Amino acid sequence: MSSLKFNSSRWILSTALVSVLCSVSAVSGARPRPAAQAAAPTNPGHVVGEVSTISGGTMSVKTDAGVVYAVTVPDGVKLVRVAPGDKDLSKAQPIAVGDVGVGDRVLVRLAAGTASPFTAVSVIDIPHAAIVAKQRAEQMEWQTHGVGGLVKSVDTASGVIVITSGAAAKEVTLKTTPTTSLRRYAPDSVDYAHATAAPITAIHAGDQLRALLDGSGTEKTALEVVSGSFRNIAGKISGVNEKDGSITLRDLMTKKNVTVHILPTTQMKKLSDETAKQIAAMTKPAGGPPGAKAGGAPAGAAPTGAGGQGAWQRGGGAGMAAGNSSGHMWPGAHGAAGAVGAMNPQQMIRQATVIQTHDLHKGEAIMLVATAGDNDVSAITLLAGVEPLLESSASAQNALMAGWSMGSGGDAASSSAQ
Repeated sequence: MSSLKFNSSRWILSTALVSVLCSVSAVSGARPRPAAQAAAPTNPGHVVGEVSTISGGTMSVKTDAGVVYAVTVPDGVKLVRVAPGDKDLSKAQPIAVGDVGVGDRVLVRLAAGTASPFTAVSVIDIPHAAIVAKQRAEQMEWQTHGVGGLVKSVDTASGVIVITSGAAAKEVTLKTTPTTSLRRYAPDSVDYAHATAAPITAIHAGDQLRALLDGSGTEKTALEVVSGSFRNIAGKISGVNEKDGSITLRDLMTKKNVTVHILPTTQMKKLSDETAKQIAAMTKPAGGPPGAKAGGAPAGAAPTGAGGQGAWQRGGGAGMAAGNSSGHMWPGAHGAAGAVGAMNPQQMIRQATVIQTHDLHKGEAIMLVATAGDNDVSAITLLAGVEPLLESSASAQNALMAGWSMGSGGDAASSSAQ
């Protein structure tokens, strides 16, 4: 069997298409960006997506854009199964239509001239269980060999990035190579699934960054890097507008009011008073007052405002980090931003109560990770019940939000496990 085609002349697939199927499978189950359920367009030739329903020889395939295609699979159509990560068909195994399950990732070639329900010419399948297993393995890899923090400096010529990590703002030197995968978060999302390839020149001081490492010692080689520019804000709510889904926040650092828009994708949680006090005790410096004013930017970070903000967020597995519905986040004391002490503050945050906009009240202290902006931002993650944490240093606050809110590879499995 050739790595690119089967004996049937109807089944000829390029390695590129198989790569698309396998690469997207790594984020299957991740929360998609909000999108209207549009009617399927005219025959696109092939469809890549997740099986949402299947009955006999008929299945519905939902693409990452949210479009659902009705597909019939006639008798005799070639169906094969590949493992996540396989880039060609050399190891594909023949299967029957009954072996395809809901949640599987599929690449379906459609017969020319057919309309909805479209007729399948061939189907390549990646089973949902295999996708989850791969995500779990990647998540564990990020837990064990991942690091994250705020970018302190970038030497684009040498490929060296220095970050400050954890509540202690420990410096970590990362070495990138021509084979290092460099990705950039979307401006409005810390979901790894929405990150795209970007050169090292896109990384700036003050950015939030997560890296999967190879090696040990002072200088560490990065296998994968994902970065983004966001803003961390700590303050007290001065107003809540449930009608338009926004709050007004008094920024403790700038002493200015900021309008914060709560989106459908905003992750919102609230700590119990006891948990907040425990985390605060774990993140306070040993002896002496905090080294920075609450909400302030850590040393080496870019000033707060549009562009590179002094902010940082979430961590975890090869897909996302802090545990979210799309597979964000990871539990584990070795993850990015670093756990403080024997316990893991990020994990404690992830286990906090999920709240809605109507649960927020005037005068309440919150911490949030937001899109770039001065006086008008959108919340990506929001944490309430944080009054005790405002006594911690700014770097400790940023590290907490980093460990909870930043996504990396493998996070989809994390959410499935929770």
